[in-house]
Amino acid sequence: MKPLANADLLKSPTLIKISALLLLTLASFYLGKHWSNDSYHQLLFFSSSATSTSGTSIPKISISPNSNKTFNLSAIIPSNHTTSQPIPIPLESNPPPPPIPSPPPPIRSYGVVDENGAMSDDFEVGEVEDWGNQTETVESDSDGDGESKPARFRIKKFGLCPESMREYIPCLDNTDAIKMLESTERGEKFERHCPEKGNGLNCLVPPPKGYRQPIPWPRSRDEVWFSNVPHTRLVEDKGGQNWISRDTKDKNKFKFPGGGTQFIHGADQYLDQISKMVSDITFGKHIRVAMDVGCGVASFGAYLLSRDVLTMSVAPKDVHENQIQFALERGVPAMAAAFATRRLLYPSQAFDLIHCSRCRINWTRDDGILLLEINRMLRAGGYFAWAAQPVYKHEAALEEQWTEMLNLTNSLCWNLVNKEGYVAIWQKPLNNTCYLSREDGTKQPLCDESDDPDNVWYTNLKPCISRIPENGYGGNVTSWPARLHTPPDRLETITFDSYIARKELFKAESTFWNEIIGGYIRAMKWKKMKLRNVMDMKAGFGGFAAALNDHKLDCWVLNVVPISGPNTLPVIYDRGLLGVMHDWCEPFDTYPRTYDFLHASGLFSIERKRCEMSTILLEMDRILRPGGRAYIRDSVDVMDEIQEITKAMGWHTSLRDTSEGPHASYRILTCEKRLLKA
Repeated sequence: MKPLANADLLKSPTLIKISALLLLTLASFYLGKHWSNDSYHQLLFFSSSATSTSGTSIPKISISPNSNKTFNLSAIIPSNHTTSQPIPIPLESNPPPPPIPSPPPPIRSYGVVDENGAMSDDFEVGEVEDWGNQTETVESDSDGDGESKPARFRIKKFGLCPESMREYIPCLDNTDAIKMLESTERGEKFERHCPEKGNGLNCLVPPPKGYRQPIPWPRSRDEVWFSNVPHTRLVEDKGGQNWISRDTKDKNKFKFPGGGTQFIHGADQYLDQISKMVSDITFGKHIRVAMDVGCGVASFGAYLLSRDVLTMSVAPKDVHENQIQFALERGVPAMAAAFATRRLLYPSQAFDLIHCSRCRINWTRDDGILLLEINRMLRAGGYFAWAAQPVYKHEAALEEQWTEMLNLTNSLCWNLVNKEGYVAIWQKPLNNTCYLSREDGTKQPLCDESDDPDNVWYTNLKPCISRIPENGYGGNVTSWPARLHTPPDRLETITFDSYIARKELFKAESTFWNEIIGGYIRAMKWKKMKLRNVMDMKAGFGGFAAALNDHKLDCWVLNVVPISGPNTLPVIYDRGLLGVMHDWCEPFDTYPRTYDFLHASGLFSIERKRCEMSTILLEMDRILRPGGRAYIRDSVDVMDEIQEITKAMGWHTSLRDTSEGPHASYRILTCEKRLLKA
């Protein structure tokens, strides 16, 4: 029975179906392979969707819709592949390893930082560089970290100005505007007359032939290179008064004996005389900030520096050629300014001492309006020293001038504290008591209470006496050096939006810059840098200048307060520092090549709303010495454009992160100006 059962099983319908399916599968596989080798491009698809009457699934064969079509696979098969080598299909998509980057090019240190962002004194200074024509363009090709980026800016290289413009001061050399003045009898031609918008400086002011790196301070107080200020007019006019002389041994230098028209025996002896005349004139303590009117080559201010007194030396750009340029070349604070029809750009109660030695100013003209300007700038209780012929000469005309001066100073309630030899010294009152006790109708009335004595930008002189604050603000400053870090009373008068107390802001700014400058000095050897004439272009409360003083850097700082922000200038002077009001959309009143270091923190992100950034940068190039450096700290969104403009001016730059790291909103651009030649 068992063999019979096996024979029946072999004849069963189920086994027959399975066998047929296996044979059909093997046949299909053989035929598919055979036809593929014969390049017969058909693909067979098997499906089990058909169903028999008995309910079982019947396989179904269909032909590919791409039959009888040919495809070129060479475009996607590598050339080194053959048909006998199957192409491996990766199970996971793993990207290939990145190529090994080539080493970065060596970084040349052009500015005040090295490749690690640290300040360094190992840099190239005053290197002469050939400068191409103006048709070339400068494109952005780096983000400061060595990574290439598409060009965002295309800026044409700025060409060199004509040789005749090597001492060009735009707002003081505008001859077209000066010719159109209705009158010049009050000195209007020496005031600011800036070019109209669109006619400003658009080239790089060239240096004189043979320009050299300035002689470093303190030697520069006594000698400068002739080639840097090649003018002999002052030697010819003032040589006998010991202002300036040509070195008899070395014709390449000017010498400064330290004399003046009224102190031909030297400034030191003259200063001793003044301090002996008035015991309260203690240089470097009660007297910290001074002004020298009609300064000549600024020997008065130069010798006060050794007595811890900062002096703003001012003179117009007149027949005494280049006196302010000589002063700045020596490393002494100075500005071109004229007593004419407008207020000078300094705040009320700024100076502890104002000095005029044969300054060629008629103080009594127009009812004493120029002396009223002196009174506005003089601190309550401050001193005015006048050395002039009417003080000591007994001639009818000069005696009349002396009488007029006495009457005028009496009406201002000034007290003549001493008159000795050819010097007379007056003191301004501490309060308004004397003014209020005068008879009605006195010629010089008090100004209206609504008058702001600190409003100085293009403000006409006023024939009235600026009031002294009833609370004593401005007159009650502490002695130097304590006043540098003592929050002054006038801090409370500054108008700005803040949720923090003013004194806290004052201290925070000082701490901020002190820590930054301290870090530079510790890690970056700033004390070895040849910094003498420094400008802080957006000074705030003067914290940057105070930090430089704290760290004993042998330089002076001109703190510039832009008109676009709060007027903090009174606070700067109360601290015992120098400053000036200015609009950076206009040129600055100084000669070319007169500053060693320009500092601008947060300036461009504000001023770009008012004028082109190239306007400010070209002015920076004009006043910066070849070999000088600029430190620009500003928001990331302005840095690319600033960097490309500086490249178009021939500066060498380095863009770095701040101490907050790469994700901070601010970055630092350090720049060096090179000596360019056509």
